[in-house]
Amino acid sequence: MKVRFWVSLVLAVTAIYMPGCEKEPATSKEPQAKEKSKMSIRKESFGQVPDGEQVDLYTLTNANGLRARITNYGAILVSLEVPDRNGDLADITLGYDTLDGYIKRGSFFGATVGRYANRIGGAGFVLNGIEYKLAANNRPNHIHGGRKGFDKVVWNAEQIETADAVGVKLTYLSKDGEEGYPGNLDCTVIYALTNNDELKISYEAETDKTTVVNLTNHSYYNLAGQGMGDILGHELMLNADSYTVVDKGLIPTGEIRSVKDSPMDFTSPMSIGSRIDQVGKGYDHNYVLSSGGSLALCARVYEPTSGRVMEVHTTEPGVQLYTGNFLNGSITGKDGKVYNKHYAFCLETQHFPDSPNKPHFPSVVLEPGQKYTTVTVHKFYTR
Repeated sequence: MKVRFWVSLVLAVTAIYMPGCEKEPATSKEPQAKEKSKMSIRKESFGQVPDGEQVDLYTLTNANGLRARITNYGAILVSLEVPDRNGDLADITLGYDTLDGYIKRGSFFGATVGRYANRIGGAGFVLNGIEYKLAANNRPNHIHGGRKGFDKVVWNAEQIETADAVGVKLTYLSKDGEEGYPGNLDCTVIYALTNNDELKISYEAETDKTTVVNLTNHSYYNLAGQGMGDILGHELMLNADSYTVVDKGLIPTGEIRSVKDSPMDFTSPMSIGSRIDQVGKGYDHNYVLSSGGSLALCARVYEPTSGRVMEVHTTEPGVQLYTGNFLNGSITGKDGKVYNKHYAFCLETQHFPDSPNKPHFPSVVLEPGQKYTTVTVHKFYTR
C-alpha cells in the first residue's frame, strides 16, 4: 500500500512540473475575430415646425458601424458617418445640428427635392395643351419644386428592417395644384443603410392626373469630413460622355454636347479642381449618363487624405454635378463649421433640367395608372 501511494504521488508531481505537460486553460489565448455590432434604428424628437407639428430624427446604424440620420422634415439626410482608411468615422455631409437651421437657412442640404428637381425654364410648361405656371423662385425660372417644395414639408415616416438593412420609409401626398403642378401625387422615399456599406435611396410616385415628376436627393458631400476644407482635390470619375449645354440662367438650350477635349470630361478620374477655373464659377451641369436606364455606375469619387471612396449607382438618365459655387462663408453648419465656396460637391441623380419644355429629352411625364420608380445607391469603401 505504501509503495503504491508513493508511486502515485511521484507521477502526479511529475505531471505538474514537467515542461510541455501543462493542461490547456479552459479559455484559449488566441485572438478572436472582432464581432460585428447589430443593426439598429433609433427614433428621437427633432423639434416642431412653426404650426406645432412634431418632427422626428431617425438614426440608422449598420452592422459595420456606419450611421445615417434622417428626419421626416423634408425627408432630409441630416448626416452620414463613414470610416476613413484607419477606421475613424466622420460625417461627410453638410447640414445643420438643429431643425431650426433647416427651416430658416435651407440651402437644400440633404433634402429630398420635388416635385421637380433642378430648373424649369420660364417657370412653366404646357402639358396636353394646358399651360401650367409655377413659382419663379429662381427668376425668371422655377427651381427645386417651388417656394414650398418637398424639402419644406413634414413626411409620414415608418421604420423598416430587413435581413441586411435598416431604413426609413417616408410618404407624402402632394395635392393637385400644389406649387402649380397638376394631379394628386402620392410619393414614397425609402432610405436603407445596408450591411454592404451602401445607402440606398428608392423613389416611387403615382398620380391621378397627367403630371411631371423628377425627384432627387440634394446632399452636399465632402469625403474628408463636413467643413474640412474644399473638395478641389477630390478625384472624380463620371460615366458620362456628354452633357446638356445651358444658357446664362443655367437652363438647357437643348443641345447635348460631347465632353471630349473639354474641362467637362471626367470619363477618366480627374481632380475636381484641375480645370474648374475654365467653367466660370464652378461646375453646375447635368451630365448625360451612359448606363441606359438600368442600375449602373454613375460616378466614383476618391478623397486621397482619408482614403474614402464613394460610388454612385443609379437608374436615372442624368446627374447634376454641383461644386458648392454659391457657398460663401455665410452659413455655419454642424459642429460650428463654416461652409465656404467649393466646400462640398453634389451628385444629384435626375432626369434632365427643363425636360417638360424639351420634348427630345427623356420624358418626365407620369400618367394615371403608371408608377414612377427610381433607385440611387451610394457605396462606400476605402483605399
